[in-house]
Amino acid sequence: MFPIGFFWIFFRNFFIILFTIVEKKVIIYYEEGVKILNPIYEKVESCVEQIRKKTEFKPQIAIVLGSGLGSLAESVKQEAIVEYGELEEFPVSTVDGHKGRFIMGYIEKTPVIMMQGRVHYYEGYDMSDVVLPIRVMARLGAEVLFLTNSAGGANTMYRPGDFMMITDHIASFMPSPLRGANIPEYGDRFVSMDHIYDDTLCKVIRTTSREVGIPLREGVYVQMRGPQYETEAEVKMCQVLGGDVVGMSTAVEAIAGKHMGMKVCGVSCITNMACGISKVPLNHMEVSKVGETQSPKFQKLVYGAVSRMAKALEGDTTPTNSTIITDDTDSTFTMSFEPVQTAAYGGGIGGAIIDDL
Repeated sequence: MFPIGFFWIFFRNFFIILFTIVEKKVIIYYEEGVKILNPIYEKVESCVEQIRKKTEFKPQIAIVLGSGLGSLAESVKQEAIVEYGELEEFPVSTVDGHKGRFIMGYIEKTPVIMMQGRVHYYEGYDMSDVVLPIRVMARLGAEVLFLTNSAGGANTMYRPGDFMMITDHIASFMPSPLRGANIPEYGDRFVSMDHIYDDTLCKVIRTTSREVGIPLREGVYVQMRGPQYETEAEVKMCQVLGGDVVGMSTAVEAIAGKHMGMKVCGVSCITNMACGISKVPLNHMEVSKVGETQSPKFQKLVYGAVSRMAKALEGDTTPTNSTIITDDTDSTFTMSFEPVQTAAYGGGIGGAIIDDL
């Protein structure tokens, strides 16, 4: 026979601790409050723990390397390499040209972590997995998120091979990476997207482009779902909405980074003109070819900007000497920064300027 006290303790604990499974979330009720065990949180923290077992390196800046920019990792003083495939439950890129690994090391004196290959929503991953690498890099210590990509030009003033600093984006066609139960450890439920692309970082990129002599446009990035390229009607829609370039990544990563408290910036390489503007059908080989051709300039711009960002965030505006930003033939550049007016499409295309040599 069990004593009466045993049954009292059993039923007391039974009603104190209730397990409720709602949308794959386990909520454990304690006497002192409620603790939420979120599967997304558990996956992120698991990946962080796995990486920490391999290296104690703490990055300051996280860089997502877009198509054609993967070789930038070769310019970094590498401290550690972690393959995505080595991490349990970590999404692996299936797109050609995306190696799928983290590179950790230094650009000048700045500790960085680079994603050599990203994952996209069109690859079939849940949105939480698409932005999981961003959350992991933030939890590893990265305070800045530098996004790069290849994109199609919707602004008719643009040409293949141009670079555009992202000043804002349109992500309304994508599922929000913040959908579902909020994770308080990562950020607020309703996070402001005001100035999502940090003004200080944008100023650094703009200044760097002048110093290295690389013309830089500024404008709005529109993320579409893909993997198909946009139709002519969809491109016109993006133009009317104020979009300058169209792509299949980046914006949702920026949202996740902002939610995590990271300072975000981004640069697009225009590898092709969008449907209806281009005279030839679009194909991935064209995108890759232009990206490879412009890779040296892209690397110079990103490397130079990153080497200045740490000081800029600390309020130090002293110019930084970078080993990669000087041109091999002529280190003196004369640039005219007269903005070119954007073409009007109904409501017009907002925010685009070009800096010409």
